[in-house]
Amino acid sequence: MAARADHVNPLGWAILLLAATLPAAAGQTTTGAAGEGLSAGAAILLGLVEGLTEWLPISSTGHLTVTQKLLGIDGDAADSYAIAIQAGAILAVLGLYRQRFAAMLRGVRGDDPAGRRTLVAVMVACLPAAIVGLVLSDVIKQRLFGPWPVVVAWFVGGVAILAVARHRRGLAPEAGAPLTALGWRGALIIGLAQTLALWPGVSRSLVTILAATAIGLTVPAAVEFSFLLGFVTLGGATLYETLLSGDEMVAAFGVATPLLGLAVAFVAAVAAMRWMVSYLSRRGLGIFGWYRIGIATVVAGLLITGVL
Repeated sequence: MAARADHVNPLGWAILLLAATLPAAAGQTTTGAAGEGLSAGAAILLGLVEGLTEWLPISSTGHLTVTQKLLGIDGDAADSYAIAIQAGAILAVLGLYRQRFAAMLRGVRGDDPAGRRTLVAVMVACLPAAIVGLVLSDVIKQRLFGPWPVVVAWFVGGVAILAVARHRRGLAPEAGAPLTALGWRGALIIGLAQTLALWPGVSRSLVTILAATAIGLTVPAAVEFSFLLGFVTLGGATLYETLLSGDEMVAAFGVATPLLGLAVAFVAAVAAMRWMVSYLSRRGLGIFGWYRIGIATVVAGLLITGVL
């Protein structure tokens, strides 16, 4: 009998994915002719990791950093690819929430006040991270893109989720205000919280969902706003990185294998988003907190023993 989707949790996904990287860890390289630095298998694996983790509050950047380390893929081209592959997950949001995007477009024309209000909230919320990211991008890449900063962020984020889950115990997921009630002040608070996610491993979804519920949104509304905000924020970062380092990435990895990873990321993201929305409509965030603490412990052990 097939298992139901809501019985599959991110911890199981990650264990399988990390285990799958071990046989391929040796022999991967970012040097050589175009496309030789990224095999089809590695592109598929990275696409799965990106798609399954981008919208869950467990940090896609953290998972990609560890996976690239296990595969032996590093360098500026690899860092750029980790950002560019987000395009697959971004397109998944556009596909699943096309009606909300249509409402926001109608709001621009003045035909949908609720859609216009949501659009304003999204644009306001994306500004803090855009500004801080542009100013500190080099510092973040040099100081924070490594396994130990990710481990720390995973663990601290896990503790934070468990604390919030305990605080919300007994509250229905629908307790709170709908997305259309979010004004620019609340959106700014969520946007300021999103800047914390510039630390790899923190998770943009984590901080935006927690901030949104803290200012009074329902859990489903907080999740949806996190997706909409991620579409704009990640879309801008992906476009910027592609324009800045796209030639270097293509020279190292070619075109076909990165596009394969992007396609896999799209499919995996659709599955992960549907699962998350379904799961959180009935249960709390606690599972993600335990997952983060668990994977932080596992990766710390791999680092201490020299496996990573």
